[in-house]
Amino acid sequence: MPSILALLRRLRPDNFTLALLLTVAFASLLPATGRVAEGFGAVTTVAIGALFFLHGAKLPREAILAGMTHWRLHLLVLCCTFVLFPVLGMLLKPLALTVLTPDLYLGILFLCMLPSTVQSSIAFTAVARGNVAAAVCSASASNFFGIFLTPLLVSALVVHGPAGKSSADAVLSIVLQLLLPFIAGQLMRPWIGAWVDRRKPMLKYVDQGSILLVVYTAFSQAVSEGLWLKVGATALLALTLLCCLLLAVVLTLTGWLSRRLGFCKEDEVTIVFCGSKKSLASGVPMAKVLFATSSLGVVILPLMLFHQIQLMVCAVLAQRFARRAERLAP
Repeated sequence: MPSILALLRRLRPDNFTLALLLTVAFASLLPATGRVAEGFGAVTTVAIGALFFLHGAKLPREAILAGMTHWRLHLLVLCCTFVLFPVLGMLLKPLALTVLTPDLYLGILFLCMLPSTVQSSIAFTAVARGNVAAAVCSASASNFFGIFLTPLLVSALVVHGPAGKSSADAVLSIVLQLLLPFIAGQLMRPWIGAWVDRRKPMLKYVDQGSILLVVYTAFSQAVSEGLWLKVGATALLALTLLCCLLLAVVLTLTGWLSRRLGFCKEDEVTIVFCGSKKSLASGVPMAKVLFATSSLGVVILPLMLFHQIQLMVCAVLAQRFARRAERLAP
């Protein structure tokens, strides 16, 4: 009996995972729309800015320089994002076309060509006790290069001819929402660094709070755009299983590659979270440029679904990594 109880305790979701599930359910029943959605978007922007300001104030300057010069890690993350993912997307074609329409498969292939998320990748890395400095550099670099690489990949593998113009707004958003607050925190570290170091537990609530806001606003957008009306239950189930399969393969390969190449545990966490995600915030504007309006809704549906799955799965994985770090701590 004690062993059964211990197993049930291990299988029981932690509080943060339950909060994520409740957030998804609330967004499905009462999605934010109109001015309410704009308000949540503004609050999310402020929360993300505060997150990066605090991380900037927390990290020593030496850690930032080490993160910027960690070229092997950044190269592996970029290869996972823009090489491994597209290859897996093409390998899924025979299976996907047996259960999905061509437009839905096109959406899967499109999401495989997108850059990584920024805020959630770094937030999960922080929760999991990973290399946050390297995560800031890798995730930001992924989004920056994605502005150019994603249209090139779409042009080469999906459509013929020019892929269309890129969006400079994404670069500006990264600079304003992420890099500037991070730099501001670094500049303020001589005055507030000691205060932040004494209150490190509060970073946990900023990390998790920002993730919950991103989940609610993203899922609200998906529901408002008719997520549950665009496809039937069978197609939605098949699409969900394919997204889960894709994510499981990428998580397994990123973890295996990081260990095979001799990265430490903190770097492994960073590679797993930065190399396995796809950005909804970058993907939707790019899709509007690259695809016809008539097929846009179906094309971005796999991305919206994958985005929610990756957030929930990585939340559980981040807690697991955090517990591992606690066990290994002296």
